[in-house]
Formats: sequence, C-alpha cells, structure tokens
Amino acid sequence: MLNLLSVGTTIGIVLAIVVVLVLVMLLLVVLVRYKKCPSDKIMVIYGKISPNKDGTYRSAKCIHGGAALVLPFVQSYTFLDLTPLSISVDLKSALSKQNIRIDVPSIFTVGVSTDPSIMQNAAERLLGLSLPQISELAKDIIFGQLRLVIATMDIEEINTDRDKFLEAISRNVEGELKKLGLRLINVNVTDISDESGYIVALGKEAAAKAINDAKISVAEENRKGAIGEANAQMQQRISVAEAESKAIEGENKAKADIAQSKALLREKEAESLKLAVTAENVQAAKAKEESYAAEQQAEVARASKEKATKEADIIVASEIEKRRIEIEADAQAENVRRKARGEADAIYAKMEAEARGVYETLSKQAEGMDKLVRAAGTSDEAVRLMIADKLETLVATQVEAIKNLKIDKITVWDNGGEGGKTTTANFLSGMLKSLPPLNDLYGMAGLKMPDIVSPKPAESGAEEAAQPVAQKSEEAKPEEKKGK
Repeated sequence: MLNLLSVGTTIGIVLAIVVVLVLVMLLLVVLVRYKKCPSDKIMVIYGKISPNKDGTYRSAKCIHGGAALVLPFVQSYTFLDLTPLSISVDLKSALSKQNIRIDVPSIFTVGVSTDPSIMQNAAERLLGLSLPQISELAKDIIFGQLRLVIATMDIEEINTDRDKFLEAISRNVEGELKKLGLRLINVNVTDISDESGYIVALGKEAAAKAINDAKISVAEENRKGAIGEANAQMQQRISVAEAESKAIEGENKAKADIAQSKALLREKEAESLKLAVTAENVQAAKAKEESYAAEQQAEVARASKEKATKEADIIVASEIEKRRIEIEADAQAENVRRKARGEADAIYAKMEAEARGVYETLSKQAEGMDKLVRAAGTSDEAVRLMIADKLETLVATQVEAIKNLKIDKITVWDNGGEGGKTTTANFLSGMLKSLPPLNDLYGMAGLKMPDIVSPKPAESGAEEAAQPVAQKSEEAKPEEKKGK
C-alpha cells in the first residue's frame, strides 16, 4: 500500500513538473513570437491567415504600427520599408495634343501606402523587392502615365495652367501606383521645353504683347495727366478769384460786426460789473454766516466726538476686560472638563480591565469547578476531593509551625512535675497536642483515612498496657534532655 502511494505521489510530481515546463515553453513561444511593428515599416504576416468576415481568404496580413502574435510553424513575417523614394523622370520628346514634342523633366516622390486596402497590394507585389527595384518599377509606370497626360493637353495649358497639369499627372499616376501598393507623395516639374522653339516663341509673343500693352498704358496715362493738369489750373484760378471776392465781403462784414460787438461788450461789461459787486457783497455776507454756522457745528461735533471717544475708550476697555475674563474662565472650565473627562476615562478603562480580569478568573474557576463536579459525580464528592487535595498543604502548614524549633536550644526548669510527669514531658506533650491529629483533620473534612494508614483502636486493656510504656518513654526523654 505504501509503495502504491509513493508511486502515485511520484507520478503526480512528474506530471506537475511536465505541466509547468509546457506552460513555461508556451510562455516563451508567445514572448518570442509576439512581434512589434515600427512606425516606419509595415509588418507583413504570411502563411496560415484567417479569412475575412465575408469568407474570402487573404494571402497576407498587413499591420502598420502596433503588434501581433506570429503563430509558430504556420506563420512567418517580414517588413516593408516606408522610406519615401525620390524618382527623377527626365521625359524627352513627349508628343502633345498639338503634335509638338516637348521635354518635361520632373521629380516624383513615392512610397508604400499605409491605406489598409492598398497595403494588401504592396504585400502581394512588392514583398521581397529592394528599394531600387521598387523605384525602377514605379519609374516605368510614371513614364507611361506622364506621356499619356501630355498627349491630352495643349502646350499652352501645360505651360500656363500648371495646377491643372499637376492635378492630371497626380490623378493618372496615383491610380496606377495604387495597383502596386504605392502612393504618390509629391510631383515637381522643373522645366518644360520643346525642340521647335514653340514655347520660346510663345514667351516672346507674350513678352511683346506685355511691352505694347505697357506702352499704351503709359501713353494713356500721360494724356490723362496733361488734361488733368490743365483742368486743375483753370479750377485753381476760378477758385482764387471767388475766394478773394468772398474774402473782401467777409472782411467788411466782419469789421461791422466787430464794432457792434464791442459796443455790446462794453454795455455788458458795465452791467456785469454792477452785478458782480452786488453778488460779491451778498456772497461775502453769506459766506460769513455759513462760516459762523459751520464753526458752531464743528464745535458741537468736536464736543460730541470727544465725549464719544472717552465713552468708547472706557466701554471698549471694559468690554475687552470682560471678554478676556470670560475667555479665561471658559478655558479653565474646558481644561477642568477635559482633565475630569480624561481621569474618568482612565478610571473607567482601569475598572473595565479589572472587571474583565475578575470575570475571566471567575469564568475559568467556574469552568474548573464544573469539570471537577462532573468528574466527582456530586458536589459533595467534589468538595471532598478539593479538601483532600489541600490536606498536604494543611499538614505542611502545621509542621511549619514547629519546624524551626531547635529542641537542643530549649531550656526547661524542671521542678519534678505533677502526677508522675516531669515539667519537660508536660511541655512537649502539650506542644504536640496543640496540633490536631491527621485523623481528626480527615474527620473534620468528612473523610475517613484508609485502614492501612489509620488502623482501628485496640482493646482497652491493650491501651492501658501501652500507656505506661508511652509515658515512660515520654518521661525518659525529658530526663535525657535535662541531662544534656
């Protein structure tokens, strides 16, 4: 049986170790195969790929940013670089809509698209290709689409409306690059030229037209300037004459108005002077009256202020002293209350602890007494057991009373004694009789000593025969003691 148990324990330990090892290996596999995708790359997971929601199957799973678990044995992964590619396209002799061949040197910036629908095309068509190979592939597509766009436009449109030209290039090239998983980032057309000099002629024509338009504009402006200058001189002379006539008329009228104004001014000044003197006298009287009244009010106010100040000083000081006394009394009362509360809490805690201790002691004693009564059978038997347990202590206490008495140091003056006994014998007999016999102790406790410890008393004749012998022995001992 023990062998079977040991074998079962060993098997269980081995299985636990195997399970732990398997879990550790699985954790290591998950940690090793959990791959993170950098922000400048696209992680392509290929192999056993779960189908789409619509049930169609994918050849690869593309992730830009984040991380994914690459299943071991059934899946693998690689990265597509998102580094932009600068492609220089030096297009020569491209046929325009007017059948004029032109040169369009340009620079295209392309890169792998991060659009979820286009990343799948990049994973299927660009995976495994280097950046130069991708650049060459995109360059061929750009050449074809650029020729196509130029063939649909006039040279004037290409040369003057660059926005339309670049928009057409972006639209055509972007659509073809998406099929490879690429996207067009920027287009920069550096210059446009043709073999026949048509663009140069257009430039000269535009320049000549601009020069002629400028000359016409200058002559027109000169004519307008001469006419304007003559009109301005005529208007100036007319305006000056009118202004001089109006100035003389205005001057005469102003002189008359000035004379009349001076007369009125003198009249007004006389009246104003009279009114001013009268007003000054009235105002001076009123000012004195108001000054006297103001002084009287000021004196009354000053007296009231001094009275109020003195009253305020006395009342405020009294109120402050009263408030201080109240605050001190409240503080003392609060201290007394807190001290009394603390003492009461301490007394309560002490009494509670003592009561808890007494309660625990009495509880344990009660449990012990209960167990003792159940063991003894009755309460009387339990009491006897307790007394019997304490008899040893009682006897030890009795012995303790005479234990330290040194018999050889006791001196007894013996005068012969009475009743045939010496004084020494009576002393020792009395001292021994002062201790209750063990049998009497058992009797007081309601117990009875076993017969082997306390035999039954002998016959009366035997007692009488034994007494002289005991008496003689007791008498002999004092004599020996006295001889010593």
